Amino acid sequence: MKVRTRSSAIVGTLCLVASLALTTASADEPAASKQAPKVTLTKVTTAKNPIAGTAGPGGTVWIAERAGTVRVLDSQGGLSNPVVDITKETTTDGERGLLGIAFDKKFAHFYISFTNLQGTSTIDEFAVRKGKIQPQTRRTVLTQTQPYSNHNGGDIKFGPDGYLYIAFGDGGSGGDPHGYGQNLDTLLGKLLRIDPRGAKPYAIPKDNPFVGDPKAKDEIWSYGLRNPWKFSFDAGSGDLLLGDVGQSAWEEIDWSPASSDGGENYGWSRMEGTHPFRGGTEPANHVRPVYEYDRTGLGCSVTGGYVYRGKAIPDLKGQYLYSDYCDGTVRALKMENGKVTGVSDLGVNGGEVVSFIEGGNRELYVLDIGGSVYRIDRA
Repeated sequence: MKVRTRSSAIVGTLCLVASLALTTASADEPAASKQAPKVTLTKVTTAKNPIAGTAGPGGTVWIAERAGTVRVLDSQGGLSNPVVDITKETTTDGERGLLGIAFDKKFAHFYISFTNLQGTSTIDEFAVRKGKIQPQTRRTVLTQTQPYSNHNGGDIKFGPDGYLYIAFGDGGSGGDPHGYGQNLDTLLGKLLRIDPRGAKPYAIPKDNPFVGDPKAKDEIWSYGLRNPWKFSFDAGSGDLLLGDVGQSAWEEIDWSPASSDGGENYGWSRMEGTHPFRGGTEPANHVRPVYEYDRTGLGCSVTGGYVYRGKAIPDLKGQYLYSDYCDGTVRALKMENGKVTGVSDLGVNGGEVVSFIEGGNRELYVLDIGGSVYRIDRA
């Protein structure tokens, strides 16, 4: 999660105070695009510390509020009463709270990702009937003890393969003191892949990359992550894109093609982006970020977004949108075959941007932890 806070924002320890304007990573990085698509942010509603969201049944958009409530956004911009309320089961200490929500592909089950009162990361499932949560069906799918109150990760998404992916940070503190990022015998610092309906409490896909390895957890899909803050699957290609928050110098965006068999090592904590961390040696199997930027500007904590596949802004199609919690500017990456070919500042600022949402029509929303929910529209 993020850190630099205003009165309503998150208290945490991820970000360092930054200065001046956001800069890009390295000399061989793509130059900024000459002409960015013209967009505007349309405020559609105000929520209480919105932190995550997902497309829901019937073209709805569901929004998670950090303290533990989930509300449904209607077409007029109103928010429903809570359809899920776990405010008595979680806490907003540190970087904790309700951190992610997701539906399966048939909208038959709804999943929440949160830290419980003991700080344990928890994934729970509800059955859904006619678009409504069935509280009595709630069950816990997976838990993971967290040694510290930060770097929980917590984002969840269903992939094109129908499996549930879960992002966990390295356990917290700073500098990965326990070495969890590179340790395959823990779920911390990993992206997981499970089948929540295949068994109780869940099944592990047989083609997960570390199945059968006695030194690794079978749930792991990829590893070497510090605090993966929001990931997504490209609705057009199926590719995976993930924003991983850096320690003190570099923010990174990682990419994996839809054809991947998993097992990617994104380098943490031996690497921070493409740079050795505290004298670390680059792993031989290190998958370098597709993009990185430094913290010499206002940026301090990357917020991963989505590849735009909507219809309202044709010039933006196929570009990956992301932001930064401290900077708030919405930016876009042009990509071809896993390479960034252009970078655009879209000229809009969403405040303390903590998440993006992809609606059922593929249009995108921006969440400001202070409360504002924006839709990205054509200017």
